[in-house]
Amino acid sequence: MGAKERYILLLIIDSLIVTFSVFIGYYILAPFFLQYTMPVLITTSIILLISHHVFAYVFNLYHRAWEYASVRELMSIAQAVTASIITTYILNMLLFQTTFTRLMIITWMMHLILIGGSRLSWRVARHRIIGKSNNGNKMVRTLVVGAGKGGSMLIKQMIDTPSMNMLPVVAVDDDASKQRMEIAGGVKVEGKRDDIEKLIKKYGIKKVVIAIPSLNKTGLNEIYEMANQDKVEVMIMPNIDDVMSGRVEVNTLKKVEVEDLLGREPVELDTRGIEKQLRDKTILVTGAGGSIGSEIVRQVTKFQPREIVLLGHGENSIYTILEEMTGLNNNIKYIPIIADIQDRERVFSVFEKYRPDIVYHAAAHKHVPLMEYNPNEAVKNNIFGTKNTAEAAVEFKAEKFVMISTDKAVNPPNVMGATKRLAEMVVQALDAEAKATTLVAVRFGNVLGSRGSVIPKFRKQIETGGPITVTDERMTRYFMTIPEASRLVIQAGALSKGGEVFVLDMGEPIRIVDLARNMIRLSGYTEDEIEIKFSGVRPGEKLYEELLNEGEVHTNQVYEKIYVGKTIETDWQNLELFLYSLWNAKDLKKDILDYIKVK
Repeated sequence: MGAKERYILLLIIDSLIVTFSVFIGYYILAPFFLQYTMPVLITTSIILLISHHVFAYVFNLYHRAWEYASVRELMSIAQAVTASIITTYILNMLLFQTTFTRLMIITWMMHLILIGGSRLSWRVARHRIIGKSNNGNKMVRTLVVGAGKGGSMLIKQMIDTPSMNMLPVVAVDDDASKQRMEIAGGVKVEGKRDDIEKLIKKYGIKKVVIAIPSLNKTGLNEIYEMANQDKVEVMIMPNIDDVMSGRVEVNTLKKVEVEDLLGREPVELDTRGIEKQLRDKTILVTGAGGSIGSEIVRQVTKFQPREIVLLGHGENSIYTILEEMTGLNNNIKYIPIIADIQDRERVFSVFEKYRPDIVYHAAAHKHVPLMEYNPNEAVKNNIFGTKNTAEAAVEFKAEKFVMISTDKAVNPPNVMGATKRLAEMVVQALDAEAKATTLVAVRFGNVLGSRGSVIPKFRKQIETGGPITVTDERMTRYFMTIPEASRLVIQAGALSKGGEVFVLDMGEPIRIVDLARNMIRLSGYTEDEIEIKFSGVRPGEKLYEELLNEGEVHTNQVYEKIYVGKTIETDWQNLELFLYSLWNAKDLKKDILDYIKVK
């Protein structure tokens, strides 16, 4: 039915209800005296009809999607009906010096029942039609985890949106008071989270949707493991605040990804301390278009700096983060700078022009095998690029310089890790020389979903039907999500006093082969369908990563999930002489590794 036909039909229905309700109400009150007041009743019904249509227009009763009617829509009917009755009551008193109070009350009640009922019948009829079509279309039988506001909204959306292709069959909730209750659409709450596996078998469930956006990682893993026993797909609904604010639709569900299962609980940041340091300041981020650099920009933005300088070598990545940030309309000035940190003169000119207060140095070459083949580039970018940026920060009196380092800098057998360790030493040695600038490094392991991570690589291999290539069955790595790593970097920067190497608590190391198996299962395949092949350890790779050398270990946290390594003193002049000797080195890797071992 088109909008015009719907409008005419509702207009006719309301007109009939409003016109005859006055006479029916009067007949209920005084059936034997109807003939004596007919002119008054006719006039009253005309006034009421006109009033109703005026207020129906005001409260938009004819242009609503009544097949999705809820309490809000019924409230609009109550408001329109009440306003039209009061208007008629007042005009009757002015015209006839009488009001028919009891008649108006009965008419008001009839309008609420009949007009409201006509709208709800629209929804009931639609649900019956959808229900029949659902059976024919073989909708996916779905279990909803969570019977609160989020779960109720999601179930209603499933019922009202056939394109979601999900039929809500049963819900679970750990709240004892909700047990055996029926929520939206008559879906019954039948058990707690521990009953999911049993209910999957009982009702033939093919999909589980988690409607508790605040569910912790442990709970998410438990639900996934229970559902995975029967190869049931698990999905998560968006944050309820985003749904209520209109930023996303309630039916914007996403599959559970490996990042969801491996991520940890978020750390509560010292927002006051960070905001005090960042608010109304100029922030410069190198590598601002990369995975970590761009996320640092997003996180820093929350603390209302005056401007953020987005420095990067790749114009496309800088353009992407610039477009994202300027779309926020948050009164922060974003300045895109295309520059190579190896270009000392260019770096110094940028610092001289913008005079950043805080510098986050995320630019680096990070791929271990590639740097084994290109050691000169690793030295130029990771060591001398860091030296250029750090010295510029000192020269132009930045308050803080925070370098992003890696666990591969610990006992490195490879060029990439060795150059990052030397970069840390540059930062520590410069901090001892600097008077106005605090320089620190923050060390952590692999980040989930970064462009250099194995996860995007595994995804592509699964999409093409496999095999997934893992270097060695024994290989383990530490993992952390990009937002978590970026938040902790900012927190560590706020805690810094100078010269520290902060170490982020990466949790337990994860076997890469187990990560591959998880991704195969999450993609709906088995290891019989997607093969795992072991390709052998690549040049420069270690089987196990470390976060601290023996001589660096401090056991106490300085903040939740943040440790600080013992500062190893490095003489700046001797270090600088060694760095410049690298230009003429015959064996870069050997010279750097020998120097690090001595230190």
